[in-house]
Amino acid sequence: MDRSWQSRSYREALTELVSLGWVPCGVGDWAIALRSPDGSHAARVCPFDPAYPAFLELCRRCGGNRYLPRVNLEAALSGGGSLTILEFLASAPDAAAAELVRQWSKDQGDAELDAVKTTALAVEKEYRARVSWWDGIDINPGNIRLSADHGLVLVDIFCMDRAALYGQVLEDAAVGYRRPRATATRDPLPGPGDQPGRTARAAGSLGKARKLRLPPPDRAPAPRSGPRPGSGSYSGRPRRQVTGDRQLLPGRPAGEAHKPPRAGPPRRDAPIRPRGAPRRKASG
Repeated sequence: MDRSWQSRSYREALTELVSLGWVPCGVGDWAIALRSPDGSHAARVCPFDPAYPAFLELCRRCGGNRYLPRVNLEAALSGGGSLTILEFLASAPDAAAAELVRQWSKDQGDAELDAVKTTALAVEKEYRARVSWWDGIDINPGNIRLSADHGLVLVDIFCMDRAALYGQVLEDAAVGYRRPRATATRDPLPGPGDQPGRTARAAGSLGKARKLRLPPPDRAPAPRSGPRPGSGSYSGRPRRQVTGDRQLLPGRPAGEAHKPPRAGPPRRDAPIRPRGAPRRKASG
């Protein structure tokens, strides 16, 4: 698949893959998966996922390890997204997945699983030092898949602190761009292959969430300043004052108050003039 993906957004990448016969086969928290026409590969298209580059780095360092998938393509997309093509992996049996989780947590796996865990811990330490809102390693049955030769494979085992990340986006998304400059060691979009300006573009996209700014949980919302909705100066229209069955317009003396219009059908005293017909001049 020889294409210049860097000029395409994640929506354009999805559209092009579907036009080539790829079929959507899954939707996760961060990405959409599509299966190739021959069923042998899967595409992971993601608009934003700061943790996934760490998993790709793990796959590079442990190339050929049977507990990690074969990655055929890594491409950065316009706007901070990413496209990854890897071997198609099916759902793993629950019992087998739970057993692999137990072996990982108890350090009772074979040499290849131990190598993956040792490398994953090293990658996790590196990314924790430079990625904002990093969480760590997440090994659970949902992150274990089955390869074509019926081997168990780990996928997407690093994660972000989503509650903190989403809370920051709602409070002030621009912090996601300012923070790396302030600390000089933390980058919300790290990873080999990142293009210059990718972080800025992603922060600009998140900046649209500023309209959803919320106050911190330990601070009550500030009282609304200025007129309340519905007042004359807020809506831009004069507000009627009601006194009994009479309505007063602002600035109109009480003696000039008028009654509401009478209810009932419209008067038909005068003949109806067809549209476009000339007006009849008054006689006399």
